[in-house]
Amino acid sequence: MGVSGSGKSTIGALLAERLGFAFEDGDRFHPAANVEKMHRGIPLGDADRLPWLAAIAAWIDAARAAGTQAVVACSALKRSYRQILIGDRPEVRLVYLKGDEALIAERMARRHGHFMPPGLLTSQFAALEEPGAEERPITVEVDGSPEEIVGEICKRIANSE
Repeated sequence: MGVSGSGKSTIGALLAERLGFAFEDGDRFHPAANVEKMHRGIPLGDADRLPWLAAIAAWIDAARAAGTQAVVACSALKRSYRQILIGDRPEVRLVYLKGDEALIAERMARRHGHFMPPGLLTSQFAALEEPGAEERPITVEVDGSPEEIVGEICKRIANSE
């Protein structure tokens, strides 16, 4: 989890590859109306996000039912969103990719072809509710290379088992 530009897709895919898990990018679950709103620079509201979160939760449940270990990249900015995704699924772990707004804005300015315009970053930080200890997050700063970040996540996962 993390704001747009924190590296969720890159880190999630690398983490899944390193662990031998399936990977899915939560962005693909957005309804077309959500993507269109973001393209136009309009921040999504909670009502916009509910069907998206429900679709991701259903994907998580399908993976669990199939016995598939998986990583899903998803902003999950609010506790209420994470409750939908994690809820009573104790084996689901939360990784929070944490970075300051200046670093992430710089990264977003360099990427091309993404539906999330850099102008919405401020609204992402405004909506962000950092995970609390009760959510058992693995919090990793995103100022390193993707390989360093994935290595740190793997170390923290191993130490928490």
